[in-house]
Amino acid sequence: MAEIVVAEFMDEGVIAEVFAGRDVVYDPALIDKPEALLAAVADARALVVRNRTQVRGALLEAAAGLEVVGRLGVGLDNIDLDACKARGIAVRPATGANDLSVAEYVVTAAFVLLRGVYAATDHVAGGAWPRTQLMGREAAGKQMGLVGFGAIAREVATRARALGMTVAAFDPYVEASDPAWLDAERCELDALLASSHVISLHVPLTKETRHLINAGALGQMQPGACLINAARGGIVDEAALVAALKENRLSGAALDVFESEPVTAETGARFRDVPNLILTPHIAGVTAESNLRVSRLTAETVVAHLDGG
Repeated sequence: MAEIVVAEFMDEGVIAEVFAGRDVVYDPALIDKPEALLAAVADARALVVRNRTQVRGALLEAAAGLEVVGRLGVGLDNIDLDACKARGIAVRPATGANDLSVAEYVVTAAFVLLRGVYAATDHVAGGAWPRTQLMGREAAGKQMGLVGFGAIAREVATRARALGMTVAAFDPYVEASDPAWLDAERCELDALLASSHVISLHVPLTKETRHLINAGALGQMQPGACLINAARGGIVDEAALVAALKENRLSGAALDVFESEPVTAETGARFRDVPNLILTPHIAGVTAESNLRVSRLTAETVVAHLDGG
């Protein structure tokens, strides 16, 4: 049986190089084959996952010899950390390896939403010429509001400032004396929502942050503001966001993460015919370059743990 099980997609070159000489099961479709996954981990010492594999309950029970979980990413809400700790199972996220990709996604989404013209191809090709209707806004001079001010948010801040935006952030866990605040205004959440033209979320999904952006929070945002969530599904109350967009209280939103993933035709029905909404399939942190970095960092930390490092 396999020593290492990789249940979601990972760079195959890294697997061949870093896991060379080890018994590895690599099947990115294992996540969709629950019985096969349970069988595969029965004798595994290491399990490598992304965000879909729920490392808890029956899966942990099946993996009696599990020593380490490698997370191809940074979010850990799909892993029962308490259960892993109780059993002495190490959890190793790929911290920092996809920061740049997420930051570029956020800044790109902000520009697309503020300008508001890039869905006009069919109209123009069909003979329409809606110049006045598609008069968007410049990013320069606008405020980027960051909910959470960790590593990814700071990468967003650097790029937003370089493009002429001002930056404000809310993060009660970053001390007021932290040098990061030299280049960003430190705000309470209510003030941040009211003053920012673009709100980008950068917090984990916890009991405290679930539906942090609800109808009340959306109502505090200034008319015409945009919302971007490339952090975790569940932070935004999707029904409330849909209502705000349909009522034109916000100018747009970009969601890369969802309360239920993957989105199905049924769960995605609420988003149909919603204006100025960009949906992407949890891809903000995944580029060709970041996949290589994330895969290598995860593989190396897993091997180091198995070898006693």
